[in-house]
Amino acid sequence: MGDKILFVDDEPAFLTGYELMLRQDFEMETAVGGERGLAAIRDHGPYAVVVSDMRMPGMNGAQFLARVRQAAPDTTRMILTGNADITAAMDAVNEGNIFRFLAKPCEQDVLSKAITSCLVQYRLLTAEKELLENTLMGSIKVLTDVLCAVNPEAFGKSTRIARCVRHLVAKFQPSSPWFFEAAAMLSQLGCIVLDPELIQAAYVDTHLSAEDRTRFEAHPNAARDLLGNIGRLEPVAWIISQQLVRGTPQNPPHIPGLSAEVLMLGAKMIKVAVAYDNLRMRGIPDVEALDRLRYRSEFDRELVDALSDMKSAESQMELRKIAISTLAVGMILQQSIRNHAGVLVVAKGQEITHPLLVKLEHFSRAHLIDNEVLASIPV
Repeated sequence: MGDKILFVDDEPAFLTGYELMLRQDFEMETAVGGERGLAAIRDHGPYAVVVSDMRMPGMNGAQFLARVRQAAPDTTRMILTGNADITAAMDAVNEGNIFRFLAKPCEQDVLSKAITSCLVQYRLLTAEKELLENTLMGSIKVLTDVLCAVNPEAFGKSTRIARCVRHLVAKFQPSSPWFFEAAAMLSQLGCIVLDPELIQAAYVDTHLSAEDRTRFEAHPNAARDLLGNIGRLEPVAWIISQQLVRGTPQNPPHIPGLSAEVLMLGAKMIKVAVAYDNLRMRGIPDVEALDRLRYRSEFDRELVDALSDMKSAESQMELRKIAISTLAVGMILQQSIRNHAGVLVVAKGQEITHPLLVKLEHFSRAHLIDNEVLASIPV
């Protein structure tokens, strides 16, 4: 099956005509009116191309395609309009980010070529997006594995922050959600330039000298500078740089294809997640931690409230003492693991990943760590 095309018009006769004209060349579906069009996108999408009439009662083509843009931003959008609607169609190009608009009546050859152009555009966008995201997520995976090896304490914190951010992303469903998770997973990357003892002291809010406090609070900018060398990670770098900024994040950079609102939301999520984890690591109960954040104006109240129903991964697990050899991906360590010289290998609260599992098995076979650990096991 090829990429699907959806035609939307308030006149069933026109839709029948499009089917007769184009069904041999394209896989197409139809919907009568904007509301049914949106329902089709929700229930039967994704569609590569959505073609809409301009004049429809209740919801015109411009309004409909603007909503399509929100619901399915990768879909290429085209509008059909009578000559009298040209001015309105021009406005729709901006409002709904229309790729093509054609005047009605439209010859079969003209319409077929326009749809083919829309399909080419859709395939280019989705191919670039898939390549970009897969390539960048591979780079991010390498960086997090390096962080895990170099600084287990910082990596453990980044995984806890990522759990909070994933919960918020599921609640608010922003566009480009992978930027948010990437920022969370790399939020502590700048800590690789700091001493582990300083990081541990800062995380549990131990009194630090002014010099040490300044060094620690520079780690978000250190991560920003490191990530600035990787193309397309500019939004991730900026979001990370805002995690310890006092007050509300300001002046997001202009990044084509990504709105300032999305960047601001990402920065606010990271700030809330980091502050929440800081309080929890100090032993403050979840409810009290959220109450403290609610009364600090620098944190978005709606985001804080959204964390109230987040269940910790441990809530659906059973605490056990088990052998290193029986650990599995997805389990969560409930103790810090140190080698026999006292050096931290893995921080408490860290979820077992495949690279971490290999690392622990290697240390265990070399008799560098104890053979048993306390971990949360999925029930």
